[in-house]
Amino acid sequence: MGSLLIGSSSLFAQKKPVDHTVYDAWKSISSAKIAPSGNYIYYTVIPQEGDATIFLQEQAATAKGRKAKKTSAATPQNILEIPRGTNPFLTNDEQNFVSLIKAPFAAVRQAKIKKKKPEEMPKDSLAVYNILAQKLTKFGQIKSVKTSDKNANYFAFISTETPKVIAAADSTAKAAKKAKEINTLSIYNFQTGDTTNIAGVEDFYFSKTGNELIYVRKAVEKDTVAAYAGVYIYQLAEQQKKQISKGKGVYKNFTFDETSSQLAFLADKSPEKSLSKDFKLYYYTPGQDSASVLADRTSQGLPTNWEVSQYMEPIFSKNGDKLFLGLAPIPKLRDTTLVDFEHAKVDIWSWNEDYLYTQQIANKKRFESENFLAVMFPKQGNRITPLLTPEINQARLSETADEPYFLASSDHGRRISYQWDTDGTRDYYLVNSSTGEKKSILKDFSGNATLSLDGSYVLYFNKENNSWNTYHIATDIHTNLTDGIPVSFSDETHDSPSKAESYGFAGWSADSKGVYINDRYDIWYFDLAGKDKYISTNGAGRLNSTVFRYINIATESVPRAAVKIDPKSSYFVSSFNEVTKANGIYEVENRKNKNPKALLEGNYAYKQFSVNKDQSQAIYTKENYQESPNLYVSKNFKSEVALSDINPQQALYNWGTAELVKWTTPAGYDGEGILYKPEDFDPTKKYPIIAYFYEVLSDGLYNYQAPAPTPSRLNISYFVSNGYLVFAPDIRYKEGQPGKDAEEYINSGMQYLAKNSWVDASKMAVQGQSWGGYQVAHLITRTNMYAAAWSGAPVVNMTSAYGGIRWQSGMSRQFQYEKTQSRLGKTLWEDRERYIANSPLFFLDKVETPVVIMANDNDGAVPWYQGIEMFTGLRRLQKPAWLLNYNGDEHNLMLRQNRKDIQIRQQQFFDHFLKGKPAAKWIKSGVPYKEKGIDWGFDID
Repeated sequence: MGSLLIGSSSLFAQKKPVDHTVYDAWKSISSAKIAPSGNYIYYTVIPQEGDATIFLQEQAATAKGRKAKKTSAATPQNILEIPRGTNPFLTNDEQNFVSLIKAPFAAVRQAKIKKKKPEEMPKDSLAVYNILAQKLTKFGQIKSVKTSDKNANYFAFISTETPKVIAAADSTAKAAKKAKEINTLSIYNFQTGDTTNIAGVEDFYFSKTGNELIYVRKAVEKDTVAAYAGVYIYQLAEQQKKQISKGKGVYKNFTFDETSSQLAFLADKSPEKSLSKDFKLYYYTPGQDSASVLADRTSQGLPTNWEVSQYMEPIFSKNGDKLFLGLAPIPKLRDTTLVDFEHAKVDIWSWNEDYLYTQQIANKKRFESENFLAVMFPKQGNRITPLLTPEINQARLSETADEPYFLASSDHGRRISYQWDTDGTRDYYLVNSSTGEKKSILKDFSGNATLSLDGSYVLYFNKENNSWNTYHIATDIHTNLTDGIPVSFSDETHDSPSKAESYGFAGWSADSKGVYINDRYDIWYFDLAGKDKYISTNGAGRLNSTVFRYINIATESVPRAAVKIDPKSSYFVSSFNEVTKANGIYEVENRKNKNPKALLEGNYAYKQFSVNKDQSQAIYTKENYQESPNLYVSKNFKSEVALSDINPQQALYNWGTAELVKWTTPAGYDGEGILYKPEDFDPTKKYPIIAYFYEVLSDGLYNYQAPAPTPSRLNISYFVSNGYLVFAPDIRYKEGQPGKDAEEYINSGMQYLAKNSWVDASKMAVQGQSWGGYQVAHLITRTNMYAAAWSGAPVVNMTSAYGGIRWQSGMSRQFQYEKTQSRLGKTLWEDRERYIANSPLFFLDKVETPVVIMANDNDGAVPWYQGIEMFTGLRRLQKPAWLLNYNGDEHNLMLRQNRKDIQIRQQQFFDHFLKGKPAAKWIKSGVPYKEKGIDWGFDID
């Protein structure tokens, strides 16, 4: 036994630290799904950089029609691996598996190096696997793939290679053979394995029933434009096509009604170089020879100088009677006869415009595409009825759009105030979806509202009194659902001067009679009429400080406002214990006085949860700091089988542990944070420690931290593996003192840890990005306890930043300081001293801590000149400081090469100041402009 223990210790000691070369190969799991039958599971394993792999696994020998491998029923087996696979799907009958195959990463890289043209770049391909026949078929040069939700017999794709076989009925076959490259639509029949190819196709769409396919075709030859360009409808079973619209043009926004008996689309057939685009609404039914124009600029009911908007996809009501479309004013055209150098180029800002000029620029596409809802009754004629206006401009149709009313809202006349108050107020209206008649139901309302599934109620949360309410359309009655309930339905931990948000709602009762609403911990059921209510989770959440949240297991993606919960069936919820930070999955019986039942629970984070149709099997990923996220399957939640092992290499490296730390701050508040230690932690040694923070992080105690080049956050697993302690303290705030609050929690937490003999109190550092970067800047003006600091994208001067612009959105920054994250609560003119007290710039003379500042010139959130103000101030005061500007990159680094670069610099910086290692060239003397791109300054003498 003694020799075995010595050997084990020796192996443990040989584990190596993570280095910067390991990032690319570290993998993650995505797109994990289980088939409705439970027989098949598939998922994608993705390296940080390189080629992904798709795995298709069989649960048991249950696939009919083929001889299955002899396997343990408890252990799923791989039946297919697709290197470079992406966007996989299993057909509804579970007989065929389809996946795109990305071009090899190395080949794409080489093509970029050689500066290949787009048409010369390596192309994707396609894999089709017949599970019963165990046959794999591949297609090359793929541009796009689509399938029908309703018809499992077919799928279709567009490829760019010249096909070897063109349908005999296609009279352009000769031209296709001559072409070097042409877009070809291929319609694949899963039952027969046959492929029908059609040349010159730009785009295609399946109908709602899946029996038809619409495609848009360009002519293959110039002299065939008139004859072949246009829109075609293809009957899949009959293999028959019909041209329903002729002519060269732009065709888009195809939509079918529920029965696929009506089709609407938009088309502009004006000359290609025409500055004026004239989109018309076309309409087609099977009885017509071709699609006819249903709406254009001359249509009855259309406002003067308005047109059909190209930016809204038409919507049929479920019963097919109504067709909703978008209208917009005809845009003004630029006078192309004007000579540029003879006319001024000037921006004119006006104080009374609805939106700041910078917002107009940042949101140019949104403003250009703005359109206003209208309705037509295609079976009754072509008259247009406008429903919305530039004043009342936002709408939410019901799920079916059959109901006589929909919900609309307006912030007209109050848009300027969003500059400083993003809470704002809106007016809400009911709009008659046939006539456009409007009825005001909420005036100057602060909150949010939505229409119930059947359109009979409006559900709304009132921020003024933190209540959930309904408005019954038929009776004109408002009902306060949460009145008298002794718990809050708005954020109990809200700590900024803005109005608290609600915890949201889980979904609607599928019978349209009720709604499921969240409080801090539990899920409540409310009858929409206010006659009945109960805690669906039976109060177990609040009793145990556990947050329960509904998990939507529906295979189709639906917005929260359309989620349906069966009141007669159980449902699944995630759980998170605020005290222990443990996570889990529970089943809620959805009955009064029944506690949720724990299915999975532990010191892990459970993600990507999905179940099969009868809910007898579930898949999920499971992770914590020590265990990489892998995929598991559980049968009836009585057993658990691992399906993957994606990062076995982790066992070769000195990893780490994560533990919850609690302390009392100087003001008597409860402090909480995560302490990360190296796997080979030795309490007889002293370790340098880095604090990394951003508001509240302790909820992520059981999250895995892959070694990865980050956007500028601290690479926790790297530093822990390399002999550092990392501390992530939570920060709680009071109005008007964000800097002081950072001191209260961060400094006291670090001082608490420094009492341990294994913490080197002389080698402590702080690192933060964005809001964390601001707090780093503040801390080093108030204490010299830190040996080094790293401040990413900081604000250091709240007086100048207050009047600045968030360039990505074009918004003024005033709202942030008065109402949201900065939490100052007053205007600059109301409390100038508050702004100064929380601005590190005014106290830079107190700084003794060496600091690196990252401020990028394309930062769309924090003006990069804030970093310049900090750097030039420290430089003037001759304090050790460095500024990194990653040219053209954003607030958080987006380019991977920049992320890799900053990891090396952070390591070299902290190694020098916390471990006493020699300084790299960029730290000692910088990198002069003339050496930029030649010498990166990483060398160490």
